Amino acid sequence: MKKILFATSALVATAGMAAADVTMGGYGRFGIYYNEGLTKNETRLDQRFRLTITGVTESDSGVKFEARIRFQTDDGNKVTVGDDGITTSKAGASNVAQRSAAGFAVTAEGFRLDVGNVSDVLDSGDVVDYYGYGIGLTYFLEASSGFVLPASGFGTSSDDSMKDPTVKLRWNYEAFTVSASYTDDTTQRNTTATLANLGTSEEYQIGLGWSGDVFNVGAMMGQNENADGSDNDYWAASIGWTGELFSVSALVADSDNQADTSYGISGKFDLGESTEIRAVFNDTGIDGADEQYGVGFRHGLGGGVTIAGGVGRNALKDTVADLGVQFNF
Repeated sequence: MKKILFATSALVATAGMAAADVTMGGYGRFGIYYNEGLTKNETRLDQRFRLTITGVTESDSGVKFEARIRFQTDDGNKVTVGDDGITTSKAGASNVAQRSAAGFAVTAEGFRLDVGNVSDVLDSGDVVDYYGYGIGLTYFLEASSGFVLPASGFGTSSDDSMKDPTVKLRWNYEAFTVSASYTDDTTQRNTTATLANLGTSEEYQIGLGWSGDVFNVGAMMGQNENADGSDNDYWAASIGWTGELFSVSALVADSDNQADTSYGISGKFDLGESTEIRAVFNDTGIDGADEQYGVGFRHGLGGGVTIAGGVGRNALKDTVADLGVQFNF
């Protein structure tokens, strides 16, 4: 009897495993990165390894459940202090793999609910193309680079970090998409577009988008609190066109925390089946920041391998460039 019970239990467990799907995927990249504005290590080695583990299963009624977690290593500056008290910095060193909090999703009949370490409306691309056609191996310049709108997404953190959850609901009906998200205790950004110790606040975002065969258009709005307790209202809108050889995406955005309206435009031109030229221009709308622009290329070698590079000017009027290879797996 015990053998029968054991065999039955094993069969049930095996059936449950067969119904689920666990996949691992990601990419590796390495190359050279240059930034004229750095006082040390203007040129450094760029490297990144990203591995995302995703588990998916489906109920008998057709509702799909999934969860994912990520591991990633990046290059950075290794800072050491010698016996003489002098601090030195070495560029291109790699950190030990960081890991992420988990993100969850439930999908059924055109609805998708994301919970946990997940992207908000702005970052997810559900309705607004916030990033456009980025250039370079590292995407050092995108349509929204330097913008101060709070776009938060799925990513890794240090070992001691605690990730406050986001809840996002998306509904697709034919060519239309409606998306809304709520994040509790989100970290605020200052007007230099860097994460700063300005406290945390609740964040709300909602958006509507339409996507056809050639055109797509979308808009979103959101609100969170400033450090002084006042509300920070913001919005973003994009429009895009996709052609056989040329594609373009335009973005405009604004918030209470910036002086002027931000805008960006990016595009790509296909040279054959394997090569494309990309270009980006934007203005962050921040006082004292200059326009940013750049051009780059991406060339596919097959098997998920791509050579990419670019050169441009950032908001500080410094030249930035990179070149290297990325391989997906």
